[in-house]
Amino acid sequence: MPDPREGVTPEGMIRTGASRRTIAATYDEVLRAAIDAVAGRGALYVYGSVATGTATVPASDVDLLTVGLAGHEAERISTELSARFRDQCREVSIAPTSWSDLETDDDEGYGFRAFVRHYGVHLSGADPAADLPDVPADARAARGFNGDIAHHAEQWKQEVEADTDVARLGTQIARKSLLAVAGLVSVRDATWSTDRRACAARWSELEPGCPLDTLVTWLEAPPRDPAAIRRELHGPITAVVRTFGSEIGFWDD
Repeated sequence: MPDPREGVTPEGMIRTGASRRTIAATYDEVLRAAIDAVAGRGALYVYGSVATGTATVPASDVDLLTVGLAGHEAERISTELSARFRDQCREVSIAPTSWSDLETDDDEGYGFRAFVRHYGVHLSGADPAADLPDVPADARAARGFNGDIAHHAEQWKQEVEADTDVARLGTQIARKSLLAVAGLVSVRDATWSTDRRACAARWSELEPGCPLDTLVTWLEAPPRDPAAIRRELHGPITAVVRTFGSEIGFWDD
């Protein structure tokens, strides 16, 4: 479910509903297990629907982010917790990052700091987000979040020609592309949103020649045919990438 509190503060900063107070007690056991598993090896945050209080049992994922934990350890813990708590959530996902990711001065680092500051709820370990300033809801934030969309689009074109999991690839394409669309809508409408469905609907009003209905469908019902992915890559996604580059810019700009 979308975050009803997401938007822009009177000062023009990003606002979200991510808070320790909004996390439902039903996820306490899962989060405690994650805290114990990561203890002493890095910072741990929860983000997504659990962090904003909009998660539903057992359909929602428990999305976690670590700073400092090795990638193979994050994968192992994710697998173990997903199996242990399969009756409470669809998956326990752990994204591993490094301390250096927070310190870079480029667009990627800026976007990561903005994400941790406004979308992550600290659970354990050091809390670098505590000293980070609020981030303006503007094109730089949108670029920080999705300035790699052109790189992903080229990578998707290669992957669809390989022996890959079509459904998983389709879901990845839909989620990333629609998040880029949310950035475009946010900048054009002087707002801030990561609500993929709502922003896709708004985009159809702003750009009626660029339909996104298929990508929205893929969020819940992934494609099974590589040809369907090719059509989207060479149609709406190409248009979104081109517009993103001209109005917001890419990381390499």
